[in-house]
Amino acid sequence: MLKILLLIAIGFVVLALFRAYQRSLGQPRTSGPANTVEDMVKCAHCGVNLPRSEAIYSSGDFFCTPEHRQLGKK
Repeated sequence: MLKILLLIAIGFVVLALFRAYQRSLGQPRTSGPANTVEDMVKCAHCGVNLPRSEAIYSSGDFFCTPEHRQLGKK
């Protein structure tokens, strides 16, 4: 009777390890920090710093909003 209980317990452990392994296959591996460094630029009108990808580039200057682009360089 003890052997049967031991085999059932080992079966549950193996099953749990197998399921955990299958779940880990579905998740992407993280090889480092997910945040990437991005250049910051200054709005030519108000001087606020913002990421280059969010800035509006117009006539050689960066602006934070379309309104500041219309107002121009200060």
